[in-house]
Amino acid sequence: MDKNRVVVIGGGIAGIQASLDLADRGYEVHVVEKSPSIGGHMAQLDKTFPTNDCSLCILSPKMISCADHDNVVLHTYSELDSVDGAYPDFKVRIREKARFINTDRCTACGDCIAKCPVKVPSEFEEGLSKRKAIYLPFPQAVPRKVTIDKDHCRMLTKEKCGVCKKICQAGAIDYEQEDRIVELSASAVVVANGFDLMDATSMPQFGLGICKDVITSIQFERILSASGPTNGHLQRPSDATEPRNLGFVQCVGSRDAKTHNYCSSVCCMYATKESILAREHAPDVDIAIFYMDMRATGKGFQEFVSRAKETYGVRYIRSRPAKIQPANGDSGVLMSYETRGLDGESKTEEFDMMVLCPALLPSGDNARLAEMLGVELDDDGFFRTPDLIHPVDTTGRGILVCGFASGPIDIPDSVSQASAVAARAAELIEGGELR
Repeated sequence: MDKNRVVVIGGGIAGIQASLDLADRGYEVHVVEKSPSIGGHMAQLDKTFPTNDCSLCILSPKMISCADHDNVVLHTYSELDSVDGAYPDFKVRIREKARFINTDRCTACGDCIAKCPVKVPSEFEEGLSKRKAIYLPFPQAVPRKVTIDKDHCRMLTKEKCGVCKKICQAGAIDYEQEDRIVELSASAVVVANGFDLMDATSMPQFGLGICKDVITSIQFERILSASGPTNGHLQRPSDATEPRNLGFVQCVGSRDAKTHNYCSSVCCMYATKESILAREHAPDVDIAIFYMDMRATGKGFQEFVSRAKETYGVRYIRSRPAKIQPANGDSGVLMSYETRGLDGESKTEEFDMMVLCPALLPSGDNARLAEMLGVELDDDGFFRTPDLIHPVDTTGRGILVCGFASGPIDIPDSVSQASAVAARAAELIEGGELR
């Protein structure tokens, strides 16, 4: 058993920060990330609140540092297969899924991508554009290696094609590649597997999937991004024209006894951020944010909201939207809502485009991971952290949690919590804790 080894589950910003802190302390860190690249949801964001700093400008250096660190081993496109044993001697099996690419040879030149004839919706672009069956998730991906989607590759599904192998000068294509199991021992396990977005089509009253010009907030992030499907131009999906007015609907599936009781923590602020960015992209657009309660509790958050109101003219309407439906055939939306307060009344307003802020959910892997690790989840499906003295400890000794896996949390707090996890893991491994 190697006392200086830690396994980190999840390669988003929390997992990256925890890994870097642990690696800098001299521990060998194995990062298990299910996607072909580390970076998580933060890589999809255009800017971060409340400073509106470039998201990838912050994230990319950390991704590269993580990949290049002598004490970090990345297992991307991988998943935890099993965990046996207990603190301080966990026996971990990691399944590295077949990419059908020899990563030692792949240079990510892009020739194979250009020639691949198969196009499918891009997960990174939230379905707003397409990628090929052989693909790089996004331009700044780490590791910078392509992956073949076995569910859509014609050679793997029908044994008809092989274009990428013919075009690859590096000889990196390997259709015979199989999953690989990596076995190792570790003293601690860190859970940092992030969140999933609620599928808002399950609430048809909000019009997602019914109205072409109703999109989710993460899709809007990609529209605002210069590297996104519209190259940063503010366009509505139905006809690619610039909207004259747009609305945001908060708490879609959050703070709702029928769906999810908890507040997702970040929606008030990212809607404010996106409204400011939208005005910067299209200065004449009129913007309204429909909210239940404003929860601007972080440092500089209330000032950020005030700036949106006073400098950018964003309207904040305290209300509960009842229904969103098409306005003019395929374009625009009509929203019916009821204002809250003593003068509450029902209103209907037309918008060119509507952005939904859906609930952020515990990762769909949590139940499987919790059973595998022998720890408990709370009533909402997040990893339970019952010890107030050690707030990053789960119910299993030596198994720690940070980021959204522990509950709704924003990026700065996720980073702080990740550093706390690294310190706690070091405390446990070195046996210096006070209990």
